[in-house]
Amino acid sequence: MRHMNTVKKFGRKKGQRAAFLKSIASNLILKEKIKTTETRAKTIKSQVEKMVTLAKKQNIASLRLLTARLSKKTAMKLFYDIAPRYQERKGGYLRVTKVSGYRQGDGAEMAYVEFVK
Repeated sequence: MRHMNTVKKFGRKKGQRAAFLKSIASNLILKEKIKTTETRAKTIKSQVEKMVTLAKKQNIASLRLLTARLSKKTAMKLFYDIAPRYQERKGGYLRVTKVSGYRQGDGAEMAYVEFVK
């Protein structure tokens, strides 16, 4: 049974959704702060936090797993620049901050996702 195993689908098929979320995660890691819809922000937060926890291990296996999930440039930045900052932190690496106002096109609620300093 699949009780309580729901996934946000974003109106896309599985492969498109995976590419879409990979793209948002890469942009977040490279820019360290992005503005997106609230639903996307909440979805991407858990994925990127798991990647940061993986990168904190600082071993070759975790680097290879990150490279498989992200582009090489993004994985390197996460592994060498971002993860060492959070070595002492047990979790909660990202912050989702709601933005007042809505997106002009469809009225979606917007939010910022950023790494905690």
